[in-house]
Amino acid sequence: MEPRILSIQSHVVSGYVGNKSAVFPMQLLGFDVDFVNSVQFSNHTGYKSLQGQVITEKELSALVAGLKNNGIDQYSHLLTGYIGSAGFLKEIVALYQDLKAVNPNLVYVCDPVMGDNGKLYVPKELIPIYQQFILPIATILTPNLFEIELLTDIKITREEDIWEAIAALHSKGIETVCVSSAELPACADKLYIFASSRKGAPVKLKLQIPKLPASFTGSGDLFSALTLCLMQQTGSDLKLSLEKTVATLQAVLKRTLEFAKGKEVNPRNMELRLIQSRDDILNPKVLLTATVIDGS
Repeated sequence: MEPRILSIQSHVVSGYVGNKSAVFPMQLLGFDVDFVNSVQFSNHTGYKSLQGQVITEKELSALVAGLKNNGIDQYSHLLTGYIGSAGFLKEIVALYQDLKAVNPNLVYVCDPVMGDNGKLYVPKELIPIYQQFILPIATILTPNLFEIELLTDIKITREEDIWEAIAALHSKGIETVCVSSAELPACADKLYIFASSRKGAPVKLKLQIPKLPASFTGSGDLFSALTLCLMQQTGSDLKLSLEKTVATLQAVLKRTLEFAKGKEVNPRNMELRLIQSRDDILNPKVLLTATVIDGS
């Protein structure tokens, strides 16, 4: 079937996180994208306040029933990001099973958005649901360093710990794992991406990226969306997909920094310059290459 994505993530009226960060680049890369907003907020949580609504698992089920009743529930990919309740996450499992029954080749790309830098920002009840129900069905997983610790119960202090955690995730059945923006105690001035695939010939990759002097909101959502599209377009070539994803991200983040230069430091001025980066999304210039780790 032609690629068609169902993306279930957060939504903001103003700014770029969740679906607002993911849908535009996926469409620009030629993918049909249907999307459900797990929350609808005025803005992301980095602002001084926010207003909005949270969709319930019953409301998600009703939307899916509408798709099913009209025979428009045929998807090649399922993408999930921020999910804020245990009930909603369990409904994702039921949705996956329904979509898988329609398309046995369904690819599920899961960004297990739970926290960062040691801080959990979803209810802790979600952790065992991810561990028991989501990991066995995910095809591609894109956690950050804190999230992979939560998922595997492995404390990470060095690179070897990351590979151990990735191996644990592969043992659950996950084909591809990409750990984004990893910062290790011994290399605090650098960021790394660690990626591993068991689809076809096994491969393990490490890519060093410059640590920019700012923090960004929505970049992880963009990373997952680009990974999905590029893995599809390259025939699951993880090395090329990772390099193009990073090239695009670096271009977006650097353009965002350049826009904010000399301006007041606030969340508004640090919103991703996503629309202005459309040419980089379509034709990323690869400047950083991934290293193949021996022993794949």
